[in-house]
Amino acid sequence: HGMAPLISYLIHKGYMRSIAYYQREVFEAAQLLAQTEGLITAPETAHSVKYVIDEALKCKKTGEKKVIAMNYSGHGLLDLSAYEQFLAGKLVNYEPEKIEVQPFSY
Repeated sequence: HGMAPLISYLIHKGYMRSIAYYQREVFEAAQLLAQTEGLITAPETAHSVKYVIDEALKCKKTGEKKVIAMNYSGHGLLDLSAYEQFLAGKLVNYEPEKIEVQPFSY
């Protein structure tokens, strides 16, 4: 899954970082949000939900207090078939093929 050039640049400069998740754990996080807050989240947004949950659990474990903000960028009402696959146990994790890429110079 590609990233926009601006996002890639910000990551390269150290302003942001990218974290990869398996799709089942992303949908599990979205399911938790739906059960607790009543929000059906777009799969793209659910990646942020997964990170926020992980970060909150880490703070709970360490006792660290911090404000965690996220961008809730979309509902999942157009992605109900993906949720149907997830709830039926048909959504599987997969490892993308590792390929060698040529470095890009800025």
